[in-house]
Amino acid sequence: MMVLCTKSEADSKLMINLLGRVFLVRILMLIDISGMLVQAFKNAVRACSRGTVAIRMVLLRQLYFTGLEATYIIVIIAVIIGTVVIAQVESLVGDNGSLTGKILVWVVLRELAPLLTAIIVVARSGTAIATELGSMKINGEIESIEMLGIPAESYLVMPRIFGVTVSMVILTIHFVLSIFIGSFIIGSVGWHIPPDHLFQGIMASLGLKEIVMLFSKSIFFGLFVSSICCWYGLGVGRSSTEIPQAATRAVMSSLFAVFLLDGLITYLISSTFS
Repeated sequence: MMVLCTKSEADSKLMINLLGRVFLVRILMLIDISGMLVQAFKNAVRACSRGTVAIRMVLLRQLYFTGLEATYIIVIIAVIIGTVVIAQVESLVGDNGSLTGKILVWVVLRELAPLLTAIIVVARSGTAIATELGSMKINGEIESIEMLGIPAESYLVMPRIFGVTVSMVILTIHFVLSIFIGSFIIGSVGWHIPPDHLFQGIMASLGLKEIVMLFSKSIFFGLFVSSICCWYGLGVGRSSTEIPQAATRAVMSSLFAVFLLDGLITYLISSTFS
């Protein structure tokens, strides 16, 4: 009996030590990412004052890849989600355009639009950023850039963070507009919902709380997703096998951060506007 108790206590202590170590690693990672974000804002101020062309080109390329090239995916998914929401609401409550519009705001604008946009950005741009920076570090390109007197944080990290964040906000707006316009067309054609009833329901439930929640989520999602992916990409060692591992960890950590921030922002804004 004493042996069993001793073994059980040892296992409990080992589990506690492992959990404490994981928690400590996450805290240190959060501190590093927060420092990276602060440094990115400082570098952005310096870049705006100096007007560096090279940094501007990296920013524009990131906006093109993350924002423009993903627009058609956002539009297609938004129309599909709008069709599914309308179909489910109509099957439950019948031809009620006003309620359908309110549900679109409550479900889509508050939650699904920023959440699904963030997942798409993580899947497309998050893996690309982590893989690109990891490859550059292994090939010695980052050291070469720094030897030329170009800070890697200003040239590589800062444009990617702000490019992804701006793209996240724009794509979220596209998602909302696409789902509303698609709902008007599909609802009126497929379920004969009067567009004015749907519009009245949307406007009746659309307020400052929903706007603040939408933009807060999209901005914080963009900042943390881009920072996490940059952090993992720059953390690659000297082996090429670490690149896919870094990309996988970047995606998983980004998704965890997105869902955590989603719940936290929803709670804080709901408490503030209640």
